[in-house]
Amino acid sequence: MNDPIADMITRIKNAGEAEKESLLLPYSKLKLAIAELLQKEGYLKDVTKKGKKITNLIEIGLIYEDGMSRIKGAERVSKFSRRVYHKAKDIKKVKQGFGMLVLTTPKGIMGDKQAKKENVGGEVLFRIW
Repeated sequence: MNDPIADMITRIKNAGEAEKESLLLPYSKLKLAIAELLQKEGYLKDVTKKGKKITNLIEIGLIYEDGMSRIKGAERVSKFSRRVYHKAKDIKKVKQGFGMLVLTTPKGIMGDKQAKKENVGGEVLFRIW
C-alpha cells in the first residue's frame, strides 16, 4: 500500500456500497483526524480507536439514508506524484455544495467551509460527496 489516504477513502466507499455496518482500518494519527472530521460533518456515524499498543485499529460506523450509503463517492486529489495546493480564495464548492473538500492546513485537517471561514489554504487531500 503506497497511499494510505487513498486506501482509507476507497475502503470507506466500498464498505458503504457493500452495505456494511462498520469497518476497521489500520491506525494513524492522520487517518484518525480525517475520520473525526468526516464524523463531525455527518458522513460517518462513529469513530473509535481500538486495540493495544502494537496493533491499533480505527473502527468506523457508516451512515445510511433510505438504504443508500451517505457517501456516494470519493476522489483523491493530491497524490505522491502531483501535490495540489489551494489558497483560501481558490477553494471551490464540491458538487454544488453537496460534497466536501478535505484539506490539510497549518491549523490541522479541515473541510472546505471551515478553511474558507478561517482564511487558510493548504494541500487538498480528497473530495467526498
